[in-house]
Amino acid sequence: MFNKSKNYEPILQECKQLKKEINCDFVGFAFQNTIGPDIKWHIAAGNHNEKYKLISVRYGKGIAGRVISTGRAMTIEDFPHHIIGKVLEYPIMLAEKLVYSHAVPVYYKEAAKGVLLVGNRSNKQLSREDVLIVQAASNKIEKIISC
Repeated sequence: MFNKSKNYEPILQECKQLKKEINCDFVGFAFQNTIGPDIKWHIAAGNHNEKYKLISVRYGKGIAGRVISTGRAMTIEDFPHHIIGKVLEYPIMLAEKLVYSHAVPVYYKEAAKGVLLVGNRSNKQLSREDVLIVQAASNKIEKIISC
């Protein structure tokens, strides 16, 4: 389970490394609350402000909620166009002015409980190699929260 006092620094370092490695604008980590279905953004690298700390989304809503509910990666291109649902259901995209994002699930005890999101403030997309690097970073974070 994500323990902020124990896991914050190693996950932040992983996010910073990922941001540098794939040359993106933003990397964030969200985790489902231990009580209730809501998902909260806990860690960010490349953030323009601290608004991400105040964002909480419902299970099944927005990027984090959809990734956790489906257990599958999600990509958004040319935000706010061509999205499922309402623009306000994507607060991390709005708060960080992201145009492109790719988010992957982070598993805890074989269930999707977290999200690792990478984003750009332009419509610059990830290469296939970058997508594999993001998945590898997600796997590293899974190991961190499992300890």
